[in-house]
Amino acid sequence: MRARLPGSLRSRLFLILLAGLLTSQALAFAVMLLERDQSARAVMLTTLQRDVAVAVALLDRLPAPERAAWLPLLDRPTYRFALGPGAPGTPALTSRGRMIADEIRAALEPRFSVRFDALLEPTERLQAHVTLADSSALTIDVRPATRRVASWLPVALAVQLLVLAACVWLAVRLAVRPLTRFAEAADRLEPGRPATRFAEAGPDEVARAAKAFNALQARIARHLDERVRILAAISHDLQTPITRMRLRVETGAEGPDQDRLLADLDGVEALVREGIAYARSVHGDVEPPARLDLRAFVESLVFDYQDGGRDVTITALADVTVATRPQALRRILTNLIDNALRYAGRAEIAVRASEGRIAIAVLDRGPGIPADKLEAVLLPFVRLEESRSRDTGGTGLGLAIAEQLAGAIGGRLTLRNRAGGGLEATVTLS
Repeated sequence: MRARLPGSLRSRLFLILLAGLLTSQALAFAVMLLERDQSARAVMLTTLQRDVAVAVALLDRLPAPERAAWLPLLDRPTYRFALGPGAPGTPALTSRGRMIADEIRAALEPRFSVRFDALLEPTERLQAHVTLADSSALTIDVRPATRRVASWLPVALAVQLLVLAACVWLAVRLAVRPLTRFAEAADRLEPGRPATRFAEAGPDEVARAAKAFNALQARIARHLDERVRILAAISHDLQTPITRMRLRVETGAEGPDQDRLLADLDGVEALVREGIAYARSVHGDVEPPARLDLRAFVESLVFDYQDGGRDVTITALADVTVATRPQALRRILTNLIDNALRYAGRAEIAVRASEGRIAIAVLDRGPGIPADKLEAVLLPFVRLEESRSRDTGGTGLGLAIAEQLAGAIGGRLTLRNRAGGGLEATVTLS
């Protein structure tokens, strides 16, 4: 089964670099141990050849009764001397045994006759049987042993690996952080909302990408501003001919035709006003922010509706203060409440505060919005004829204006259908 890599680029780079460095470290450690073993073996064989030659020559010259007393003085960690024929073994030697036998043979022959046996139990051993000048038997018992690794070496290796992993993590973090910042900046980039310039600092590649990103933001802002200005200019210029047409119709002959023409003019006039309002909403940051008692603000807004005989109630009202643009917030809530009244005949307001965020929800029990259209209705001039008749009025700009103004004051407008029917429009302020 194919192994799956982690989803994030940071994790993938970290694992790939760490695996490569750990592999190279393991290879370097293996090469070091191999070289250390070969060097130790070469030193041991050289020492063995010299010591064996000296020891056997000394024992050969000593009187037979004194030899036993000298044996402990000649012993070494990997070999010892014993008088007598030694233990029975097999003449078949391993490759390491043959190497040791060649060194001993080079040290003693042709002066002394040497025969070799291998003993495999309980550990691998090599016995060299030597006949001294007085025909006495001498056995050299060689017990090859691998030199132990120092106790501090594993600790040093573990510390080295930890430092290596920390350096890899830091390098990957520094390399990926600009990409994370780019992703965050791209997420914040929305037409009609204040753009935050990306810091043009860091490595050359990051600085060039930041400049390109900022230039892209500026081009989008100029393009949007141009379109909005055209919309505002057209909407403004249409007011004069509409006024002239209204005067002519009103001074003409009365009757059903006049009423229909006046109704059409009302619709066109409303569309022009909404167009101008939408153009202004793109630049909602022109109003200076102020500290606002949200409880009193919402109560005042609801009382105005109730005084006009509209069914608007408050279901939850947190006692909080927020720094925002009051006129923009009033326009947002007015649009949402009017929307709820138009399609449900009743609106509910709920203000909640939690974790430093304030949510103002406008709820209704109207027909709601199809789930696949919840984002589309925030676009200008989008109407949903399936659920909201044109006879009820509306230009398709109310929610678009509310969404634009919400972004201009640093908030966000979200829509969701309620369980049991209806719509919940929530403005979240931070």
